[in-house]
Amino acid sequence: MSTTTDSDEPIRIAFMCVQNAGRSQLSTAFAERERERRGLEDRIEILTGGTAPAERVHEEVIEVTAEAGFDLSERTPREISLEELRSCDVVATMGCSTLDVGDVGSDVDVRDWGLEDPDGRDLEAVREIRDEIEERVVALFDEFSDAP
Repeated sequence: MSTTTDSDEPIRIAFMCVQNAGRSQLSTAFAERERERRGLEDRIEILTGGTAPAERVHEEVIEVTAEAGFDLSERTPREISLEELRSCDVVATMGCSTLDVGDVGSDVDVRDWGLEDPDGRDLEAVREIRDEIEERVVALFDEFSDAP
């Protein structure tokens, strides 16, 4: 993978979806944890956002992330710009994206994770989505674990 460079620039990863109120927030929380666990705070920059952000993070997402040790109750969904996405090395979309891969350019590794939307789902279904996201984020960080 071509996400490592010889420069001192950090690797930029974005997690995005339409509302930025569920899957991308879960992904961001797990990514922040992995970045800290692996001591990569100075090597990896994490962005999150949506194309049409909701007013708040979904309640069921707040509840299942609290079970995993995260407090998302104070997070506010935000819009992410095409300019921000173009500055990233990797953009993970959640399966609901309106992102046209060609819009960000060929230098960005866009990955569609194809995850189900947790909005309005029962807690067991949201837990399954949460656990799948955790696995995907850990695997993504495994790709960077040997980054200089």
